[in-house]
This record gives sequence, structure tokens and C-alpha cells, in this order.
Amino acid sequence: MGSYPDEFPFNIMDVVELLHLRIRRQQSNSVYVDCPFCGDRRGKMNVNFVKNVWRCNYCGEHGGMLGLYARLNNTTTSDAYWEIAEALCDNCHEEHIRSGNEAPKLTVSTGSSLSGARADAGCHSTSERKTVPQSEKASPAEIHQTLSLLLAQLTLRPAHREHLRSPKRGLSDEQIESLGFKSTPPPFLCRSITARLIKMGCKVEGVPGFYRDDCGYWTMAFYKKTSGILIPAVGFDGRLQGFQIMLDVPLKDKDDPPEKAGAKYIWFSSSSKRDGASSGSPVHLVGDPSARVVYVIEGLLKADISHCLTGRTFAAIAGANNTSPLDPLFALLAQSGTEEIIEAHDMDKYNNQMTMAGASKIYLTARKYGMNCRRLTWNPNYKGFDDWQLALRRENQRRKELERKTFKEQYLNGWCELAHIEDCTEQWQHRAESNIGLTEYLGLTREEHETFLRHGREALGVLLEPQRRSQRFVLYQLELDEQKAIPFAFKDMEAVKKAGYEQPPAAQYRMVWTGEVYCPTGQSDTEILQRLFSELSVELPEGCNGRPMSLSDVVELEYPMKRIYYYVNGDTQFQQVKFSPMLAKKKVSGGA
Repeated sequence: MGSYPDEFPFNIMDVVELLHLRIRRQQSNSVYVDCPFCGDRRGKMNVNFVKNVWRCNYCGEHGGMLGLYARLNNTTTSDAYWEIAEALCDNCHEEHIRSGNEAPKLTVSTGSSLSGARADAGCHSTSERKTVPQSEKASPAEIHQTLSLLLAQLTLRPAHREHLRSPKRGLSDEQIESLGFKSTPPPFLCRSITARLIKMGCKVEGVPGFYRDDCGYWTMAFYKKTSGILIPAVGFDGRLQGFQIMLDVPLKDKDDPPEKAGAKYIWFSSSSKRDGASSGSPVHLVGDPSARVVYVIEGLLKADISHCLTGRTFAAIAGANNTSPLDPLFALLAQSGTEEIIEAHDMDKYNNQMTMAGASKIYLTARKYGMNCRRLTWNPNYKGFDDWQLALRRENQRRKELERKTFKEQYLNGWCELAHIEDCTEQWQHRAESNIGLTEYLGLTREEHETFLRHGREALGVLLEPQRRSQRFVLYQLELDEQKAIPFAFKDMEAVKKAGYEQPPAAQYRMVWTGEVYCPTGQSDTEILQRLFSELSVELPEGCNGRPMSLSDVVELEYPMKRIYYYVNGDTQFQQVKFSPMLAKKKVSGGA
């Protein structure tokens, strides 16, 4: 195997062209392309044509330009050099022969063959790109001062405030003000706001998001298509490092498929502009920097909401695999007394191998600085930690509503005993309103109420018992592996079929609970399943070793002469399936 010269007659953009990698967008010294390794089609791979290196921000794969070609074509970097050179240069063939290598026919990853030379290429790059001059990044103190005073110039539009206060986000006005959320300014005000900041003594050169326009004036990179809510990124020292923008309208390429959601968050950056500066991807810390336990989560807004709901300390990264910025933060946390890191990435870490890989990197970084690390798992009906916490808040409200159901409704569903009628009667007597009679308040018919008054609770039970029945059920759940993702975990039946199964593979399931509920006579399977989901998706019975009921679970309804199996497609959708319980693993303990 021969060697290759120190001076390359091509650059990484030539390799990108040879491999037909799709360029999604360009920065001052790099481009973003679709990653050929993980198959992501959102332009997550950054190709730096100044340093001739690449890295996918989704799957974490990275390397140099020869490694990129070599890995996709299953060859060595030495052979990769000669294959690339042969495709691009006229005078490389002779040098290749002198090196002792026989020039092979070039086969690129797309299946097309390239051989011979490009007449106009010579030994020069066919993809030379001009770099945009960038400012040297300002100091942390200067960035903090400028961005803080910028926030003071901005307001939060009513629509954005309502979104943050909505049940989806759950923030109060006080929390919104404390966290510093503001709306992006209209583009026509960018130059005047920047001039005002300069007049106030702020340095804008080298601050992410600021740049010189074509007329030489300093301005900011806010545009109509990137309007949204500014989310401050705060460092360990409490200083502002930059902003993320939660976009009003997700950004999509014109030829993206309809099902593609588009980018919802972008950094406030001017790296593609004259004298601009990159925001980088700073870690956001919210809470006590000296906390004994710190949670690591994906997403700045998610961290802010989670902190407000729990009071705990969160470190937020911009992507599940974007873990390298955690290294310096963990060093500071360890010095400040943090003992444990809790990985709190979204629950798709169990069905997304890339998210799982990012979570594993957090473990390694924590151990590097002598801190313990563990994974947090919660109700899989809620993707994010913040979603789960907001759901718990709503569950408390649901329980209060349950208490307002009539005695008869509660009894027929097994939520109370006959003796509860005495409590309900006392509650009726102490009600402030007197617009409803006791019979109606209890939910009884006149005959049932009179029977109770004349003959007592036992006689009432004789009338009510035929109106309800017991329903036995068994809950099966996927046995998760922290090292290997299951592609249909917590997903609907369509994902099962995409994974190559016609029916749920019972061998990958474990029986976690057998139980029994009372329900009104005549209630359908769907109504029973909806009731089970409503109750078991939030809180499990004592002794149950499983998770809250969620998508991808299988429920068995047991009848005297048959058993029916349903795949949980959602809180109101249940698909009847074929299932072999003998193949499923048995529960460890618990059950009715």
C-alpha cells in the first residue's frame, strides 16, 4: 500500500461532490449536508472546507476528508486518496503508478463509476469556496453585556406570552419574566437597535448574531422567516452566552417531503455574514450551579420549564448527540460539589439509536470527572421530562374531577365501597348550593334511593350489583435494553410493521401485571381499555414492576371462553392483534 503526498490536490468539497452528498445550507467556512451514515435528511452533517473535516451533529460520526470517502467505499485512506485524485486530476495517474499502486476504477457510494480525468480540473479543487471574513469572538463579559442590554430593548408579544402560559408550556408570568423570554424584533429595527447598543457602550463586533451589512453598518441577523421567541442560554457563571430562537414557523426546504416537520429551533448566529460570529452550541444551565444533583436534558426551553416545575437544576444541550460542550461544564460542576448527573433525554432514547448513543456519552463524561450518572425513565406516554411533569399537574386536577362523580358512577366502576354513600350524603348536606336533590346528587334512581332509605346499604347493593361486572386483564410491555433500541418502542402499530413484524413479537415482551376492575355491565372493550389507559398511564398499582401504560403495550382482556389481545395505539385507539402469551417473559412479582 502506497503513501500519499502531504499537499492534497483536492479538498473536502471535492469529496462531497464525488459522493453526491446533498448540501442543505452554507456557512462562512462550512456547509451542512445530509449524513450518509445515519441517513438523516435534515442536513445535520457539518463539512468544514477550511479544516477539511466533517461531523454529524445527529449521530456523532466525524473525521477527515479521506476518512469520509474511505468509510463510504470500504477502503483505506491511502487508497481513498488515489481514487479521489484519479477522478479529479489529469497528472495523478503517473504518480500513482510510481508509488506502487495500480490505479483502480473509481466506484462511489451512489453506485456510479468515475474514471479518467476531468479536462478542466488539473490538480486544483473543483469546489473552491470563498470564506466570509469573521470577527474574533468577543469576551464572555462583552457578550453578556451586549446580549443583556439587547434583551432590555425588546418586548414579548402577547401571542408569545400566551403560548408560554398555555397548558403545553405551563409557565406563569413571573417565571416568564425571570427567565428573560422576549420576542425577536422586526428586521427593519435591527440596525437602529444595534446603533443604540453601540451608543450605550456595548461591543457588537464578535458577538454572535451581529454583523456588518452591505453598506458597512452593524446590524443583527433577525429575519421575518426566523421570527419567534428568544430563549437565553446562560452559562455556569450566570452570564448570557447566546440565544436560541423558537421559530413561529418551522424552517423547511422547498423540496422536503410533507411529513418532515422542519427545524423548530435555531441559534441566533451571524456566522455566514461579513464580520459575523458563530454562536457555537453553548450549554444552558438553569438552577443552582452547586447542586448535588444536576439533570442533563435536550433543549433549552425544556430545561427552563422542567426547572420551574421541579425546582431542580438542569443543564441543557442543543441536541441529544451534541455532548462535547458538557465536558468543560462537568469539570466546573465537579469542582462545585455536584456528585450525580441524571440523564433526562426524551423517551425516544429507547427507539432511537442516535439518541441512545448521545445518552451513553453523558455517562462517560460524568465518570471522567468522578461523578455518578444514571438514566431517568418516566411515563412513556410523555416524550419529554417537562411533558411528564405537566401531565402530573393535570392528573391532580383529574382526581379532583373524579371526586365530583356521583356515588353510583364511582360504585359501578369499583372506585368506592357501598359505605361511601354515607360520605356523599354528608357532602350534600354541607353544600353551599341547594339546587339539586339528594337522589340526583347520588346518581340513584328513585327506587334505588327509597330502597336505601328503607332497608339500608346491603339492600341497595342487591340492586346495584347486577349493573356491574368484573373484568380481568393482563398487561404486557416491551423489555427495554439500554444498549439496543427497539424501533417500535412507544410507537403505533404502523411502526411495528415498518420494523418487519405483522403482529407484536411476544418474545420481546414481558408480562408485568394481572389485574381486575369493575365496570358497568354492557361497557365495550374500547371503553374498558380507555378506562385502563386513563388510570394506568399515570400511576401503577403497588407491586407492579412495569411502566405506566403506553403505546406499544399489549393488553389481554380475559373472558370465560376466550382471550382478546389489543395493541395500544394511543389513549383512545386500540388495535386487536394476535399475540402468543406463552412466548412472553413472566413478571417478576406483583399482580392480582
